[in-house]
Amino acid sequence: MFLNRSVLMKVHTLLAVFLMPVAVMFFVTGALYIWDIKGEEEKTNHIIKIKPSFSGDISEYILVTKNKLKDLNLSNPTGQSKIRVKEGKTIFEWKGAAIEVRVETNLEKLTAKMEVKKSNWYRHLVQLHKSKGGFVFKVYSTILSIALLTLILSGFIMAWQIPKLRKLTITATFSGFFVFILLVISS
Repeated sequence: MFLNRSVLMKVHTLLAVFLMPVAVMFFVTGALYIWDIKGEEEKTNHIIKIKPSFSGDISEYILVTKNKLKDLNLSNPTGQSKIRVKEGKTIFEWKGAAIEVRVETNLEKLTAKMEVKKSNWYRHLVQLHKSKGGFVFKVYSTILSIALLTLILSGFIMAWQIPKLRKLTITATFSGFFVFILLVISS
C-alpha cells in the first residue's frame, strides 16, 4: 500500500529536510514583518534623458530603465513592471527582490526621474517572501506550499494510523480549526 507508515515517514522526512531552508526563511521573514521589521534599502535618484518621440508605452519604459541601470552597473529587477497614474503623473514601477525602480517622467523637459532602491540581504529575503522575485523563485515557493501541505497531511495520516494517537489527533485537529476560526472572527 502506498500510504504505509514507512513510505509516509520517508516522504515526510525528505520533504522536511530538503525544504527546511526556504521554510525557515518564510517563517522568520513573515513573523518579523508582522512587527514591521522589513530590512533596509539604499535609495538613489538619477535623471534619464528621454527622446521627443517617447510615447510612454511600457516597453519604452522598460528599455529606458534597462539602459540606465546598465550605465549604473546595476542588474534589472526580477519582478513585474507596471504603469500607473497618480495625481496626474505617470509612474513606471518595476519591482524586484534585490532592486526596485520607480520612474516618473516629465515630458515637457524630456527627462525622467528614476529612483532606485537596493535591498540589503534581509530586505531581499522579505521581498522574495512578498513574491517580488523572479519566475523561478515563484515556482519554488509554490512547490514549498504543496510540500508543506503534504507534510501536514502525512503527519496527520501517520498519527491517525496509530490507535493510541487517534483521539489526540481528532482533538488537536478540531481545536486547531476552532482557534483559527475564532482568531479570524476576532481580527
